[in-house]
This record gives sequence, C-alpha cells and structure tokens, in this order.
Amino acid sequence: MTTVVISQPMYFPWPGFFELVATADVYVHLDDVQFSKGGFTNRIQIKHASGVSWMTVPLAGKGTFQDIQDLAATGNAWKASHRGLLSQALRGSADAASALKVFDEVVSLATIPAILAASIEVPARHLGLRGPQIWYKSSELNVPGASSQRVLDIVKAVGGNRYVTAHGAANYLDHQSFDDAGVQVDYILYSKTPWSQRHGAFTPYVSVLDLIGNEGGKAGEFIRPMTCPWREFNLSRAG
Repeated sequence: MTTVVISQPMYFPWPGFFELVATADVYVHLDDVQFSKGGFTNRIQIKHASGVSWMTVPLAGKGTFQDIQDLAATGNAWKASHRGLLSQALRGSADAASALKVFDEVVSLATIPAILAASIEVPARHLGLRGPQIWYKSSELNVPGASSQRVLDIVKAVGGNRYVTAHGAANYLDHQSFDDAGVQVDYILYSKTPWSQRHGAFTPYVSVLDLIGNEGGKAGEFIRPMTCPWREFNLSRAG
C-alpha cells in the first residue's frame, strides 16, 4: 500500500504535523493554491520564559491573492530576528544547537517557497522519520481541478492507494468517491506526547524546533503517528 499525504507548506510546524508526515510514503507540498492570511503557512509559535510568541515571515504585499509558490519576503532582516528569538527561547535546553542548525539550514535558502518546503523536509530528516521516501510539489504535477476531486486526482497521479489527512479535511472530502476509486482514507490521530519542555506548563502547539532543542537525538521518539479510517473518524466527531 502506498500512502500519500498532501498539505500546504508551513513554516517549522508543530510536532503533531510530523506525525502526519511520518505516515507518508509520498508527500505532496500543495504549493499552487492561494495563500491564506492568518493560517500557519508563514508563522508558528515559539515558547520562551515570558510566554508564547509568534515567529512570522513578513510577506511582500502581505501575500494577498498570491499562490504559495509565488510568495516573497520583505527583505531578510526577519531571519536574524527569528534566530535571536529561537536562541533566547532555547537557552539552557538540552540541544539548542541542533535546533539552530536545522533553522540555519532552512533559512539559508533563497526563496520563501523553498524555505517553507524545507521547514518540513529538513526537520523530518532530522527526526529520523521512516517516511516519506518521495517528495513532490503540486505545481510540478500538472493536476487540475479543485477541492476533494483534485486531492483524489493527485493521490492517483503519484501512485497512491491510501490517503492520510488532517482533521479539517472531513469538512470537504467526498469520502465515497475515494472508496469508489479504491483509495483508502484515514485520519491522523495526534498523540500530543509531552517532551521535556521548559518555561511552565506543557503545550504541544509550538514549533518542532522546540522539540528538537529540548530532546536532541531523542526527538524522533516523541513522534508517534496513529490513524483511523474515515468512517470511524466521522462517527467520533458526530458523537
């Protein structure tokens, strides 16, 4: 069985997202869709001694009416600012150096679309996830359409027969059409496994860099993907 995951690129997403990534044999960066302001494409939270702060990549034109593949930043000053915030947040952590190394590798790239894709691929490699083995960008696949049908067509285009997705997809996926096409749909169940996080009560909803910085070489042990079939997932939502 070939499992496909499709998601919009995101800036150093939370560890739960990497549980979704870990299920994939094939991962597709959905980069030819319009940027949505207020989401997690260009921002993530970092926890520090004073609480939680956003690290936001400033976008030219605020990203308005642009596809993700066309996004550009307003200069490069944000890179040093984010590194400073991250360094301060992880001061005294077990392996802050590894988190900063991952950060530096990613933000050294020239374009925002490349940085967003690498914000997933580089941490996934550092965590030692078993998958994905293959990475694509939807802009390179030439699969037209929209919504549920396009997702199904992308899965088929990359040779998948199982699609694992996040919870929001339950609001728009036509599950029966996937069944009819012989493609199994499962939903990720986030483990939210606590790690040795500093600065007060634990929260899983911060950048994966927090996990890497606090757990170092053991960080991958806290990525524990679980899934359930779509019918079971829908029943749990209804209940």
